Amino acid sequence: MGGLRKLAAPFVVPGPSGVAIRTRLGQLTAADEEVLRRVGAHLGTLACRDLKARCRDGLAHDAQAWAVRKRDLTPLSSARWAGAITRATHEQWALARRCALAHLQCLQAGVRTLRHRLSLPLGAKGSKRAPGGYRSRREWHAKARRLQVLEDRLARERTAWEAGTVHVVRGGKRLARMRHQLPAAQLTQAQWRARWEAARWFLRADGESGKRHGNETIRISPDGEVSLKLPVPLSNLANAPHGRYVLTGRIHFAHRGTQWADRVAANRAVAYRIHHDTARGRWYVTASWQVSASPAVPLAAALADGVIGVDMNADHLAAWRLDVHGNPTGSPRRFFYDLSGIAGHRDAQVRHALTRLLHWARACGVRAIAVEDLDFTAEKTREKHGRNKWFRRLVSGLPTGRLRARLTSMADAMGIAIVAVDPAYTSKWGAQHWQKPLTSTTRRTTRHDAASIAIGRRAQGYLLRRRTTPPRTHQSDGCGHRTVQAPPDTPGREETRRRVPGPRTRSVPPDAERTRATRTPNTVRDVRSERDWVPDLLLIH
Repeated sequence: MGGLRKLAAPFVVPGPSGVAIRTRLGQLTAADEEVLRRVGAHLGTLACRDLKARCRDGLAHDAQAWAVRKRDLTPLSSARWAGAITRATHEQWALARRCALAHLQCLQAGVRTLRHRLSLPLGAKGSKRAPGGYRSRREWHAKARRLQVLEDRLARERTAWEAGTVHVVRGGKRLARMRHQLPAAQLTQAQWRARWEAARWFLRADGESGKRHGNETIRISPDGEVSLKLPVPLSNLANAPHGRYVLTGRIHFAHRGTQWADRVAANRAVAYRIHHDTARGRWYVTASWQVSASPAVPLAAALADGVIGVDMNADHLAAWRLDVHGNPTGSPRRFFYDLSGIAGHRDAQVRHALTRLLHWARACGVRAIAVEDLDFTAEKTREKHGRNKWFRRLVSGLPTGRLRARLTSMADAMGIAIVAVDPAYTSKWGAQHWQKPLTSTTRRTTRHDAASIAIGRRAQGYLLRRRTTPPRTHQSDGCGHRTVQAPPDTPGREETRRRVPGPRTRSVPPDAERTRATRTPNTVRDVRSERDWVPDLLLIH
């Protein structure tokens, strides 16, 4: 055990800290859509200008520079619009900074792996912790060239990181690159231009507690009336007092609509974002607000009724219910999903799979679900897995972040705790200790099912092996059936098994002696009984 890495202790994942709901802005007139377009384009231009100024400041930015930027934006919009723009700029810069650090770490890991493999002789075998040498001279030469490329990239990224330089594209880098591949994207230039402009608009307002309906910039009343505070250059488009524009249509939030109405009626802060779906030609509004974190449930209280271990895979969730002693009960369950197609279809597939999982957990009376605390940040590079393109694609396709975020949010709403465990050796040890014993003629236990048992047992604090082997002289029932499932304070854990009457064979049931005299024979006996039998004299002589 000295070569194994230290395992992290399981912990209860905290609940979500915010809520976001979305609905459609329907019944809009042509004038309403024109106003939304002009406001979004104007504020989007200001947001681009502010993001450029923030990236130019780099690490030298401070609170005074923030105040100067906001003061410059206020005459062109309003004080609240300027605050929303500068806040969004800071969040986008911070996100780009974190992504740059992750990319830098990935490059460092790739360079370190390439240097190690290039230093080994050709055909050298690797170990479980370090890869071996390359197979041929040709592959060694190709990897040497790739090492030079990665070192150049690493030098540039390190220089940019130390200088505080980030690379941000308002509207998205993927959409920007799509401009040069319109036939492959099945888009015309006009369609791409409309999508690009809509992605760069800015129609987002932060909430304010104590103000009317929780937001002074984008205000939505409890009856669904939507109004906007127009920027100063567009105040001539107002159709309501105080430079506001009221949209024709009314909205209704189907999901969490009661919670939203309560917050709006109490003038509590609610943030709104309006965006346009150019493919469908529809407008949507998203409402979000912060919620107080649910009180952390102690780990022992969450596991009081057992746990359901879940192993996340590329196309399904493998789950198995465990009792309080760590023993699997019932049969394994698998919740499949298909992550092909558009983003909406993938999101719906994940949501439906998690809904079925949570409903099954509630039907079983279990209040905890154990999952792995997965992080594939350094596991997606080709330097890590070499020629195994299928495995690299499989790891990259695992929706770990999406599953974890959605599962935490949905489980918190249903009162089910999520326990995160260390993912080390769960698949290997689960298959080693649980796959074969739980496989029968009527049930096929997969490696993923066995891993779900290992995950659940690790959340409960038990060892992953099935039992601790007693000494050779005590491998009988004379000193008790010693297993690790029973805690030391369990009554009768060192006693012998209860005596079951009847023969100790598998072919004869224990009550065979009692029923043998009363059951009807299945074979047809000779019509002559033993008392009527007469010996054949010819056979005697």
